[in-house]
Amino acid sequence: MVSKESKVGFVVAGLLLGMFMAAMDNTIVSASMPTIVGDLGGLDQFVWVTSAYLVASMASMPIFGKLSDMYGRKRFYLFGLAIFLIGSALCGTADTIIKLSIYRAIQGIGGGSLMPIAFTIIFDIFPPEKRGKMMGLFGAVFGLSSVIGPLLGAYITDQINWRWIFYINLPLGIVSFIFISLFYKESLQLKKLKVDWFGAITLVGSVVSLMFGLELGGNKYAWDSTQIISLFSIFAVLFISFMIIERKVQEPIISFSLFNKQLFAATQGVAFFYGSAFIITTVLIPLFVQSVYGGSATNSGVILIPMMLGSVVGSQTAGQLVRKFSYRNIMVVSVILFFTGMYLLSTLDPSTSRSIVTIYMIITGVGMGCSFSLLSMATQHNIEPQKRGIATSTNTFFRSLGMTLGVTIFGTIQNHIMKNNLQDALGNMKGFAGHIDSHTIFTAQGRASIPPEILHKITDAMASSVTSTFQWALIPIALGFIAILLMGNEKLVVPAQEPKRKQA
Repeated sequence: MVSKESKVGFVVAGLLLGMFMAAMDNTIVSASMPTIVGDLGGLDQFVWVTSAYLVASMASMPIFGKLSDMYGRKRFYLFGLAIFLIGSALCGTADTIIKLSIYRAIQGIGGGSLMPIAFTIIFDIFPPEKRGKMMGLFGAVFGLSSVIGPLLGAYITDQINWRWIFYINLPLGIVSFIFISLFYKESLQLKKLKVDWFGAITLVGSVVSLMFGLELGGNKYAWDSTQIISLFSIFAVLFISFMIIERKVQEPIISFSLFNKQLFAATQGVAFFYGSAFIITTVLIPLFVQSVYGGSATNSGVILIPMMLGSVVGSQTAGQLVRKFSYRNIMVVSVILFFTGMYLLSTLDPSTSRSIVTIYMIITGVGMGCSFSLLSMATQHNIEPQKRGIATSTNTFFRSLGMTLGVTIFGTIQNHIMKNNLQDALGNMKGFAGHIDSHTIFTAQGRASIPPEILHKITDAMASSVTSTFQWALIPIALGFIAILLMGNEKLVVPAQEPKRKQA
């Protein structure tokens, strides 16, 4: 017989594995994309590989959250995990970029169930006095995955084959599936209600239209082109329709009544702004390191480890402090560290030593890491058990939406600044500038072929584009600070103190 404590341990291990895979798949593909495109072709379509997963997972998060409230956490966690694994297996077999994008969408649909339902199960099985520690652990895994993803993707691609960045999910997912199916027993009383299918359709359609508009605008099509204007128009119509539907249906996908709680509403704002700012560090710091210091994609990923460790420390610390201080007070310290770290990153230049970059990343990681555990707890504060699924999935949705918009918007800003910088630096060498590509800048062989004085100008231009983008990223952090001030003075309530007095 397996003890109750052991069963809980197996459940936690299964949830950690599932959440790690889902969170990591947001980033693991990025380091492998040059190799994937070189193998499958479709340079003009590779953006869909990333977008398909992000859009599908974002759209499915609130849907799975609502369904888990209505019909049970376990069945929809396992259902989503099964879809995620099927999508992962299919991704490994793709022979065209279009097929890979379709399979990534399937994978993303399943991935949208894993993180929000995992957080909700933790709130269901642990009492308040243990939630801080557990949410700190889960938040640390979320931060770990966001940094390990590019590094692991680069290593697997260099040493094995890019297809294994998808196949690696299969053994991990199977273990998670076995642990949850065997050891998790639900005690929540469920109430079967109607599913808001029209709300789901309009939500998915609006998110897809918005993301495609942002991805294609200024890239494949001009911002004022018929295609982009049409996509944004479709987004506006569907989003307004979604808002109207959600206010009228009996059981909405996103319950706007939850936003009547000041803490809940403010927390979603913090999640959105934090996500949009943090994701750009995981993308641009490796870009800065690889272009300025040289080295392989794997080596550039290694430098993110200090930020990963900082986020783990921040997540664990916030999880412990939440029993003593209010959510808002902890997040005020968090945003100060986050803003300071991002500002320091914006001061980098080619002469900055790696040790200084490491210190700046640790500060940034600690500041961001606090939010990984604390925002999930704040979202669940005073939420009845029957609405915890949709509450958690809403929080994860806003964080993921912020990440997706952030990487799109700030990526566009960085690319625009870089092109202008290169044009200014190499203005009288346009013929040479036309031959500069990612292979030339990011590989030792390519850098060796560039005259030192020209390489210096290119390095300065690249570094300046990254640091200027970090300056722009201070804006969402500042907006996040405003949202933090609106969180109120609530803190985690631990009702288990009374039984302790009786024993004494």
